[in-house]
Amino acid sequence: MINPKWLQSFCTLVEVGHFTRTAERLHMTQSGVSQQVRKLEEQLECALLVRQGKQFTLTDAGERLYREGRQLVLALANLEQRVAADPACEGLVRVMSPGSVGLKLYRRLLALQRRHPALVIDYRFAPNADVERAVDAGGVDVGFMTARSSLDDVSVKPVAREPLLLVTPAAVAEPDWETLSRLGFIDHPDGAHHAGLLLGANYAEFEHIQQLEKAGFSNQINLILEPVSLGLGFTVLPAHAVEAFEHPSRVRVHPLAHPVSETLYLAAHRRKAMPNRVATVVAEAMQHL
Repeated sequence: MINPKWLQSFCTLVEVGHFTRTAERLHMTQSGVSQQVRKLEEQLECALLVRQGKQFTLTDAGERLYREGRQLVLALANLEQRVAADPACEGLVRVMSPGSVGLKLYRRLLALQRRHPALVIDYRFAPNADVERAVDAGGVDVGFMTARSSLDDVSVKPVAREPLLLVTPAAVAEPDWETLSRLGFIDHPDGAHHAGLLLGANYAEFEHIQQLEKAGFSNQINLILEPVSLGLGFTVLPAHAVEAFEHPSRVRVHPLAHPVSETLYLAAHRRKAMPNRVATVVAEAMQHL
């Protein structure tokens, strides 16, 4: 295989036409340039130059090597630039989070993409366990989670807190235990967990979610409050999901004596450096959490 440094010296010599000036351009000695050309000739077992004092002309082999080798030298230089480049606002950034956080961040990140069209946002909504696995496997660049990771290669740090909210139909003025029991619970994938945290901290009667009749279920974060708005039940949701509901006048959020919040964690792979484009997206997300 031809040494790319030798090939670069040869092609530069052909273009400059002078050993001394070639050495200056490549920050080498003249003897070093001559030595690399001789090594090329020895490797290829043919003469590349016909030397005439300080002048030279190319042999047929030298012309062929320059014609094809110049393209390789340019390609290698471009490859080096592309590999070393780490632009802050270009390239694909893959993000994953639970739905409530996604409702808060996705539109903001799309606005960032509009400002920087070379930046491509790939945003996936998923529960904590899926976010954790995707970060560990390298399937996403960064994730947001509402629980700490149990995996060695997933690093998490707390970045925000999100309140859990009790939401009932708008007509409910006082959400006592009897009223909640009569309404029934609109469940969702994190419903038991959220209800356990908030109801357990505020209602002495609460022991487990099975005490409440299930009045409905939705796994679409933006639709969970639809049955609540129709008077079909109540639910417990993170604040970002409640804020995103399109008909806030149809539901009521009730302040409770003992507020409960979830910690939001930024998750990344412990052994991978964060590229500048990912850091740009993280910085934008942090402004809105």
